[in-house]
Amino acid sequence: MTAAIHPILKEIALHFNSRGKQVYLVGGAVRDMLRGEKIHDWDLAADALPEEVTAIIKAAGGKVVPTGIKHGTVTVFYKKHSAEITTFRTEADYTDGRRPDQVCFAPTIEEDLSRRDFTMNAIALRLPSGEIIDPFGGVRDIKAGIIRCVGKAGERFSEDGLRPLRAVRFAAQLGFELEKNTMDAIPSALSISAKVSHERVRDEIDKILASSIPSRGFLLLEKTGLLGLFLKELAACRAVVQKGCHRFDVLDHSLLACDYAARNGYSHELRLASLLHDVGKPQTRKMGESGIWSFHRHEEIGADMCRAILCRLRYSNAVIDSVCHLIKEHMFHYTPDWKDSAVRRFIVRAGESNLEDLYRLRRADTFAHSGEENEPYALLLLANRVEEVLAQGRAFSVKDLAVCGDDLAAIGIKTGKNMGIILRELLETVLDDPAQNTREKLLEIAGKMYRQMTDGI
Repeated sequence: MTAAIHPILKEIALHFNSRGKQVYLVGGAVRDMLRGEKIHDWDLAADALPEEVTAIIKAAGGKVVPTGIKHGTVTVFYKKHSAEITTFRTEADYTDGRRPDQVCFAPTIEEDLSRRDFTMNAIALRLPSGEIIDPFGGVRDIKAGIIRCVGKAGERFSEDGLRPLRAVRFAAQLGFELEKNTMDAIPSALSISAKVSHERVRDEIDKILASSIPSRGFLLLEKTGLLGLFLKELAACRAVVQKGCHRFDVLDHSLLACDYAARNGYSHELRLASLLHDVGKPQTRKMGESGIWSFHRHEEIGADMCRAILCRLRYSNAVIDSVCHLIKEHMFHYTPDWKDSAVRRFIVRAGESNLEDLYRLRRADTFAHSGEENEPYALLLLANRVEEVLAQGRAFSVKDLAVCGDDLAAIGIKTGKNMGIILRELLETVLDDPAQNTREKLLEIAGKMYRQMTDGI
């Protein structure tokens, strides 16, 4: 079998061949090429040492950066293209459960491929011919949609604790199945996976979230014990039943909401919020006198728990703040008897820039009650009311008031805590009655409030 090769890769290969060296395209690029996907990154393996690679590429007019020199890897830049080139190698001993203690250069591509994680990633294309080198049946497994470890799964997972997570992530991304021995070996490797850095775990979770059906990955994480290891708060939602309008326990409900977010192209933050929006329910569940479980304040508890989860996984502050805010505010209950002042307060609480995302989260939440598509009627009514109120151009924050701190200082109100309290109270006044938002009226109200605060001091 042969595959079509990019002309630049052929050129690079010819420069190596002219020096008596072999070079192969390896890894994910080969896997994706054989699946008919477009490839973006080139990883090459060669029987040339890093210094030989450097000499070959420089002689051809390219540039070289020693990005992973201790592992035999350099990054080459050639005719506006880049590739990583690594010397054939084998690895030994993984005392930290992630990186090899010893790297030895190997004489053949077959030995190099033997150190890789899964058969679908252990295929090489000889350059420039495109001949497929497949010593472990990776092509067969790609065609069958199977993720299978190279060699003994237990050994591969004991070498690198990230590999079980990668196996699950690939299953979610590609829609593949885990081969039985590969699946069965994951629970025994949890102690090794526990050594993986939080950042690497986060990256794999993000890739599962970016897949078309995230629940596929999270259910595999649960089945293998990885969910309890890395997202124990979410794992605790299993068997937390919800009666009333809910058909599913909290975990399945959350996964359905996340799938809805993915299917509708929602943002990364919204997928996270959909996944974690009910993590507070196990802690807040109480049986009512009517025999129905209640989850009072689960959105507030859940927002705090979510913050702890996302901090642990080293998400950025911007992502953490956005996701936690959505979770905290997702339990709004609109009824047509809301006054305009209530709508204005909802806008202030949610934040005008967050309204669309909050609506989207509510749609995902509502879908996951039963798994059936329906537009919440109350949500449509609320969105229309919000648009009407926003069109009126009223004040929704302190900066929208007809007065500012300097105006209050001009009538004798000292800068500090009391001024902040007064400004917030003025906003509340304006939210109740926008007609009060005039300089004269607000200064009058502020003066009265300040005198009440300072009487008797």
